[in-house]
Amino acid sequence: MLKHGILGLLNYRQLSGYDIMEVFRDSLNYFWNAQTSQIYRELHGLKQRGWVDKTPVPQSGKPDKNVYSITPAGKEELLRWLYEDAELHTKTPLLMKVFFLGERSPEENIRYFRNFKEICEKFLESLAPVPQSITHYSSLIDQKEKAAYWQMTVEYGRRNMQMQIEWAQDCIERLEKMR
Repeated sequence: MLKHGILGLLNYRQLSGYDIMEVFRDSLNYFWNAQTSQIYRELHGLKQRGWVDKTPVPQSGKPDKNVYSITPAGKEELLRWLYEDAELHTKTPLLMKVFFLGERSPEENIRYFRNFKEICEKFLESLAPVPQSITHYSSLIDQKEKAAYWQMTVEYGRRNMQMQIEWAQDCIERLEKMR
């Protein structure tokens, strides 16, 4: 999936590995985490597949940076992936763990769900600057209508976090009744 995310970004414009990392941090991180090392590893693999080109750009007083661009073969792969039917992903590590939490005490599990709820609330708060990031990044490309899709993903993320907060609260209340 990361490779397709990188291809999607490069489809908008040429970017360095650092630029890609910044875009992930500013806008994609709320639904897909990527470490710097993963991004560079994927870029290497994309280059080997012929899906991206790499152009060294000299910098004054610094090492050259590499700027990546999508190739026609990379664009073809991105479109192939985009035309795949939607998939339902049912593997959720959190739910696997919750299924077996009955092995612990209700008090421990109340703490578990409170902690989870707090993590979700903080993550939801972290989405606050994303609309400004969308505005910023949409100003960098010529196709402003693409921002509507970015906004759709933010809304999904916001709703998903809200649902998880409500679910965690419900779990806490159930466990408190069990005590």
